[in-house]
Amino acid sequence: MKRYLEAIRKVVPYVPGDQPNFPDMIKLNTNENPYPPAPEVQEILKMSHADQLRLYPDPTSHELNAAIADFYHVQESQVFTGVGSDDVLAMIFQTFFQSDLPILFPDITYAFYPVWCDLFRIPYEVQPLNDKLEIVPEDYFRENGGIVFPNPNAPTGIAMPTSEIERILQHNPESLVVVDEAYVDFGGESVLPLLDCYENLMVVQTFSKSRAMAGMRIGFAIGHPTLIRALHDVKYSFNSYTLNRTSLTAGVASVKDRLYLEQQTAKIIATREHAKQVLAELGFQFPDSKSNFLFVTHPDCDAHELFLALREAHIFVRWFDSPRIRNYLRITIGTEEQMEALYQFLRQYLKK
Repeated sequence: MKRYLEAIRKVVPYVPGDQPNFPDMIKLNTNENPYPPAPEVQEILKMSHADQLRLYPDPTSHELNAAIADFYHVQESQVFTGVGSDDVLAMIFQTFFQSDLPILFPDITYAFYPVWCDLFRIPYEVQPLNDKLEIVPEDYFRENGGIVFPNPNAPTGIAMPTSEIERILQHNPESLVVVDEAYVDFGGESVLPLLDCYENLMVVQTFSKSRAMAGMRIGFAIGHPTLIRALHDVKYSFNSYTLNRTSLTAGVASVKDRLYLEQQTAKIIATREHAKQVLAELGFQFPDSKSNFLFVTHPDCDAHELFLALREAHIFVRWFDSPRIRNYLRITIGTEEQMEALYQFLRQYLKK
């Protein structure tokens, strides 16, 4: 074999959710927001000028960082932005997880964590969720090279109380603790207030879910200024111009419309709570999700067979080929009309 082929880094990549393209499809598989972004964002997109594309964007993302800082009542020096929370988290892994000690995260969680560990040669150990699919804080009371987990967790949707996360922080003063809050706006409790007490806390959020801007790819981290400076150093050593001009402008507009964010998330939460009632009546079981999805199983159904049947009907949900959760489906909360179509299909399917 050629030497350059032998030298290729071998990794098992993260597999994103399907992005099918059927005009009649109901897409409930990648936790996208079923509603459009804020009106001002839509206006910016309509008025975008092609001439701007010849100019580089602001490498510091100053206006967006300042808007995020104002929204969350922190200093701009505490904010780091990137191309979606995936980019931000990957930068965190590269920057901070350099110890010989393993980093810790749950065994059932965001599937990108082990991929980054393999890619960046970071040792890690997974901590099993309990029988209720909950994170066990005591499992993280041990020596480690860092800790990361989503809250609410994915794909379970279970939110851990701030008091439990604070216990993890108290037992790990020497470790960076990263709380991935991609879904926090749908009913979770943000740990941002803990930043005043714990300099080793990093909070990551995204515009892809509650702000309905998955296609724009905007994510951010909030933490102690020393940590944020370190992230910027790594970013500028990799790619100075990460966020494009349109994303920066649209991101600022989205952050400034607090009312629209609250209204849209309230609508999705109401649809989710109704979905819990309907699916429970159909015999489905699921954790009490505080996200924009439900993680469901049925004692009389094989999840993979149901997944394929739904797919055949152009209703797309997510199935994970993983031992502990193979009989679960993750269903994104769609519009009320989309969810009613899902219920109708499930009623007919369960009668067979």
